[in-house]
Amino acid sequence: MEVILAGHNIDYEIIREIAAAHPERQDLTPETVAAAYARISRNPRRSTSSGCSPREVEKARASNRNIVFEMGHSSIAEHAVFNLDFLAVSRLLVEEIEKFRLASYTEKSQRYVLLQDDFHIPAEVRRTGLEEAFIKTIRAQNRCYHELYEKLRPFVFEKNPELAADPANRSLLEGWAKEDARYVIALATETQLGMTVNARNVELMIRRLAASPLAEAEECSRQLYGATQGVAPSLVRYTEPTAYDRETGETLRAQAAGIIGKTSTPPPAEAPVPAVRLLDATPDADEKVVAALLHGASHLPLAGCRRSPHAWLAASRRRSSRSRSGT
Repeated sequence: MEVILAGHNIDYEIIREIAAAHPERQDLTPETVAAAYARISRNPRRSTSSGCSPREVEKARASNRNIVFEMGHSSIAEHAVFNLDFLAVSRLLVEEIEKFRLASYTEKSQRYVLLQDDFHIPAEVRRTGLEEAFIKTIRAQNRCYHELYEKLRPFVFEKNPELAADPANRSLLEGWAKEDARYVIALATETQLGMTVNARNVELMIRRLAASPLAEAEECSRQLYGATQGVAPSLVRYTEPTAYDRETGETLRAQAAGIIGKTSTPPPAEAPVPAVRLLDATPDADEKVVAALLHGASHLPLAGCRRSPHAWLAASRRRSSRSRSGT
């Protein structure tokens, strides 16, 4: 067995310094790594990803375009990784970005950072002529946030005297107060986000954000494309929203509204809906988990394992019962 380091991320500022010092170099791109892994999948001999010369950029790009664009095998784009910063964006846009779960995120903490009066004014609001009212409302919310924090902070310290006695816990307790105060802030509140993502998911993000009805999301799509396209042009191609991207969400919302409008019946006034209620549960969950464990640890077919847990669980419960009773 061998485990070989084939590459790793480095800060883009270092890459820019190298490029400035050596303008003749054209190999500072993750595309060669993607091309090398494509060769691994098709090479019958033992081969590592580092076997592709990093200076063969044009050869790598031609190979990638053939595999990704012509053959449609986009999986090799997952080997090219970007680190991206999103600055001065709204909390609402961050929620849209973080729907793409095949990426890693670090967001500006609302526990450790006391938010200021920074907020995003949506283009949609500017066009309505309600910008002044919007700004007035958001600033009132932000003032309330700071007032709440100032009142919650001593309350949290009083409620946790043992923790408050140690100065090392000051940041923790202040964070609890900030967390509670943030309930009043708007989705327009400005924040920032760091993201690590592969090229394949960048392409999907660009396309889906461009299809969003939010003007801020469309602008984010354009900037995301501009930040990544020049670095790996052979891996990011399908960036224009498809009919599926543009129409699916709105079509589903319209159909859902029609279905719900026909079938929903509001609960009677005297029977309030509880805040938390169980809607569904897997029947015989214990037995199914045990069956899966038995199947993975034996050569028995799953159907046979599904019949076995009954006796196993009964015996296990008897042992547990005897243990508790001390017999």
